[in-house]
Amino acid sequence: MNSPDAHLAGPIPVGPILVGVGSNLPGERFATPRAACEAAARALEEEGLRVTARSRWFESAPVPVSDQPWYVNGVLSVATALPPDDVLALLHRVEARFGRIRRERNEARVIDLDLLAYGSLLRDDPPPVLPHPRLHQRAFVLLPLQDVAPDWTHPRLGTGIAELVAALPPGQAIRPVA
Repeated sequence: MNSPDAHLAGPIPVGPILVGVGSNLPGERFATPRAACEAAARALEEEGLRVTARSRWFESAPVPVSDQPWYVNGVLSVATALPPDDVLALLHRVEARFGRIRRERNEARVIDLDLLAYGSLLRDDPPPVLPHPRLHQRAFVLLPLQDVAPDWTHPRLGTGIAELVAALPPGQAIRPVA
């Protein structure tokens, strides 16, 4: 286990590093998707990312619409001096630890960790694309993101979070978890 500050030696990017957390399957070690999400947040800290803010959990219908179970989603703001490629590799390691195997896009999963934004960095190639190319279209990202970074502005679009939420496409079912 790494110390919580193991990756904080270098400069922190301007703006938050944002990580999306989601699950719609309980998995072998977790009774519920929410338990999997909470365990993933702890696992990221064990790997050396410092969680500086955490959203409420939200339940949301799958996007695109399917017969899958609803998801539990949240957003974490984290601090690290790791570059984006290493953050993404760390997220994928934690997913693998939780039993995620990537077979097809938008499949049900025990855990999904996405690097949503790395400060104000704009990046198209190589992956990860930053900010995440579809985050501004998804209620399950924007509503939790608004919890952790209410003044956040999309670095590519120049649009604030409140305006992004107001412009969401209709029909995305989402509610805070009680």
